[in-house]
Amino acid sequence: MRRALAWASVAGVVLVPLALAAMSPLLAWRDPIYIAAGFAGIAGFGILFLQPLLAAGLLPGLSPHRARQWHRVSAGLLIGAVVLHVGGLWVTSPPDVVDALLFASPTPFSLWGVIAMWAIFATALLAMARRRLPLSPRTWRQAHAALALLIVAGTILHALLIDGTMEPISKIALCLLVALATLKALAALRIWRIARRTRR
Repeated sequence: MRRALAWASVAGVVLVPLALAAMSPLLAWRDPIYIAAGFAGIAGFGILFLQPLLAAGLLPGLSPHRARQWHRVSAGLLIGAVVLHVGGLWVTSPPDVVDALLFASPTPFSLWGVIAMWAIFATALLAMARRRLPLSPRTWRQAHAALALLIVAGTILHALLIDGTMEPISKIALCLLVALATLKALAALRIWRIARRTRR
């Protein structure tokens, strides 16, 4: 029963913001591609909630090995969601996307969104090149964790600064839960504590 309730809560965190966004009156004035791009962004935000929980093995019923496997799968889904989000916005408004990518956009939310996007891509490259990089496991984990913090901070700021289709209360709740899940995972993995002990 506890496992079912835990998974139901996780599903609610991911699905409720999507469901509430689907009822937004702003959708009536949006192009289908723009709507799809926006929902890809919301879905990616939900995946970002799952990522640290999977990395730290905090979800019930999953072995550490299976949790890491799903962490990699969800990372691929996150990258796909980001590509769909940015690609859809590119189709509907190429100049705005170009300005955002060049850090020339006058809207602060674009800046943080692009920072989070590049941090996601950098994390993916770091993961794929893990065995080829001359990094110790501890250093690699620290780099991965630092990029994760940048992704989470950038995504939260990106979301909070946008006045769009996401329902405000569920958006704030998702921001808080993503931040808490990330901090909980970092504490459980003891990445920084390992570094302090090693220096002694």
